[in-house]
Amino acid sequence: MLVYNTLTKKKEELIPLEPGKIKMYVCGITPYFHSHIGHSRCYAAFDIIRRYLIFKGYKVEYIQNFTDIDDKIIASANSEKIEPKELAERYIKSYFEDMKLLNIVPADNYPRVSENIRVIIDFIQKIIDNGYGYAIDGEVFFDVQRFKNYGRLSNRILEEQKAGARVKTDDKKRNPLDFTLWKPSKSGEPEWDSPWSKGRPGWHIECSAMSLNHFPETFDIHGGGQDLTFPHHENEIAQSESVYGKPTVKYWMHNGFVTVNKEKMSKSLNNFFLIKDVLKKYKPEILRYFLASAHYRSPLDFSEEQLESSKAAYLKLKNFAFELNRGENRKLDESAEKEYTVVIEKFSEDFTAAMDDDFNSCEALGIIHTFTRSIMKLITDKGISSAIKSRISLEFKEITGLLGFEINSEKQEQNASENMEGLMNIILKIRSMARSEKNFKLSDFIRDELGKLNIEIRDTKDGVKYIIK
Repeated sequence: MLVYNTLTKKKEELIPLEPGKIKMYVCGITPYFHSHIGHSRCYAAFDIIRRYLIFKGYKVEYIQNFTDIDDKIIASANSEKIEPKELAERYIKSYFEDMKLLNIVPADNYPRVSENIRVIIDFIQKIIDNGYGYAIDGEVFFDVQRFKNYGRLSNRILEEQKAGARVKTDDKKRNPLDFTLWKPSKSGEPEWDSPWSKGRPGWHIECSAMSLNHFPETFDIHGGGQDLTFPHHENEIAQSESVYGKPTVKYWMHNGFVTVNKEKMSKSLNNFFLIKDVLKKYKPEILRYFLASAHYRSPLDFSEEQLESSKAAYLKLKNFAFELNRGENRKLDESAEKEYTVVIEKFSEDFTAAMDDDFNSCEALGIIHTFTRSIMKLITDKGISSAIKSRISLEFKEITGLLGFEINSEKQEQNASENMEGLMNIILKIRSMARSEKNFKLSDFIRDELGKLNIEIRDTKDGVKYIIK
């Protein structure tokens, strides 16, 4: 099984630190507003990764944080004249609502910055004790020059960064690239006592402290969006390794951007779409399909056309589940049984091969559709037995479930009912045309044949209606 490691810039065989177990930490949201499609891309991607690792037999412990102390949270709370904690709680609740609709399995633990201040202070003290941090006027900085391998995750050379940095004349830092570990709070801001000042943590230190509090010294996978590679994850590496003196993460994984017209989606560019707004028009499973339709490391361009395409593709899978369920059972000969077995086994093998190659959900979806077409052709040509039908249903449900879909024949019946409505409207229009052309023979034939199906036609003052008895 291969995993692309951002740190080494290549696919590597997945070998857990502890056999049979995977420890995974994914950077969570800063809850100052409702979650957008970029967030759903990240957490749907790592949800698929987690589901598949469990399918492969690993016991996965999955941690995802909330950065519930932040400048944006404080600014938004001040503008609404409420406490930052109240604002953060509101949008954490909103986040959970969105993730539940998208069928994203909750993390095993959601550490919050506000609940881990002592852990973070202790971590900062260790950085200082090891010679990598320094305090000036109540603020603590990380000394980037002391960390020799700074920049290797993002492929940035330290000297080039220094040359491009802008330095304020009154800057307290020794080096323009040094970053904040602890900062004094301004008047009215949340604050905690520390050895340096009443204040709060910097952004980067929080994930180092919280991830390694849950997974001491080292863990298998650290994930997040591509935009976190620098500076957030680069700084995490510097902080964590300055404390432990060794790599603390084995595989760094990053999902690609969501773009709009090939431009990165972001709130600052005002081209972002909230999950809640998208779900007003499209069902959650359609958005979920869209998110799985590209490899997690690839950019994903968001558009109405792409969502409509995902809707059509997802409905094909629903149609398959429905048609399979209502297919007439018959006894198959040995040759037909063998043909079905070959298709089912190839489906499982091909899907596993795609997902084993760095969780390629895009290729996996193509394999699912190829499978459904092959099965429908076999049903048309050979018929299907109840045993084969049951086997296919179980395989289809398990495989699609690994991508976060819940497709079953019961749900499809509602869709079939919608199709029935459209079909009946067409039939009634044909009957009305026949009556207007005085073709009463055709009109009566349609009425009588529908009657045999317990569908009664009634001519009312509001038009022609039908009733299913």
